Amino acid sequence: MAAASVVGLAALPALMSLARGVPAQPMIDSAAFYRRRLPHWRQDEATYFVTWRLAGGQKELSAPERALVAAELCHQQGQCYEIYAYVIMNDHVHVLVRPLGEQRLEKIVHGWKSFTANRLQRQEGRRGQIWQPEYFDRIVRGEEEFTEKLEYIVSNPWKRWPELVEYSWVWPRGDQ
Repeated sequence: MAAASVVGLAALPALMSLARGVPAQPMIDSAAFYRRRLPHWRQDEATYFVTWRLAGGQKELSAPERALVAAELCHQQGQCYEIYAYVIMNDHVHVLVRPLGEQRLEKIVHGWKSFTANRLQRQEGRRGQIWQPEYFDRIVRGEEEFTEKLEYIVSNPWKRWPELVEYSWVWPRGDQ
């Protein structure tokens, strides 16, 4: 997976093939729940839609900063998690991800946020808290919802900036 890719809205139909075979994820008795400010449900072998935002007072992410975040998302792809889609926007990140094996989503997201915050402070000169302490996550409950979240992620830049022709911090690419 390339850290910085380009995708166009015309590529969406080809990307929908990723949704085939996503098992339905009804909430079952073995699902775990915990709460910080937001509720978090956990279930084995689930795919999650995850969002986190810059902390208040932080300036928008620059192009090199977005590339740094994208590279970190890809770092343990296939080892700790399977990423189906991501987008790094100017002030938030969306990821469609499935933890692998015994990996826990909260540790994966903590790793992404901690590593990128540290690098943004050291390499880009940012100060203070980089990301909001919490993040939103939702268990994806089947092919229809998977397709909905995938479409949302890959079209997010064009919804915010309709004049865009290309966007380098969204994955997957339609030509892969």
